[in-house]
Amino acid sequence: MAVLPILKWPDPRLSQGCAPVAHEPLDALIADLFETMYAAQGRGLAAPQVGVLKRVFVMDCGWKDGDPTPLAMINPTIMAAERVPVLADEGCLSLPGIVVAVERHKAVTVQWTAPEGDIHMADFDECEARCIQHEFDHLNGMVTLERIAPDLRARLERAYLEGPRA
Repeated sequence: MAVLPILKWPDPRLSQGCAPVAHEPLDALIADLFETMYAAQGRGLAAPQVGVLKRVFVMDCGWKDGDPTPLAMINPTIMAAERVPVLADEGCLSLPGIVVAVERHKAVTVQWTAPEGDIHMADFDECEARCIQHEFDHLNGMVTLERIAPDLRARLERAYLEGPRA
């Protein structure tokens, strides 16, 4: 396992959609994604954030509270979303120093392939639903800045690009 460098916005790779993963071994990539996510103190990390343009992400919404719930999703699809919007602060490992309120669906139903090749479908809510939607955006070439009002985005972008970055 290795801690990989995390791409920082505005790296153009963060704006590219990812291709579906064919049948290929991903154990090393998934292990590196988890290692990198935990080292960066994150709750989720998508492959494009480390420069790998594949539809893969990892997440663990419980580890910071002492109850690890690691989950890797390959080729995830959001099958349904509860239309109840929830506004909550989000940070992003590719946008260090920016925490902004983002509106997301309260709950989602997701289908994905697990690392061992099994196809799963499950319902998620709260932190997990938010994390899935956030990481899913990365697979589609989006960052949180694209989910906020244009005037706020412009102010945050300007401050981010003018200030020091980690």
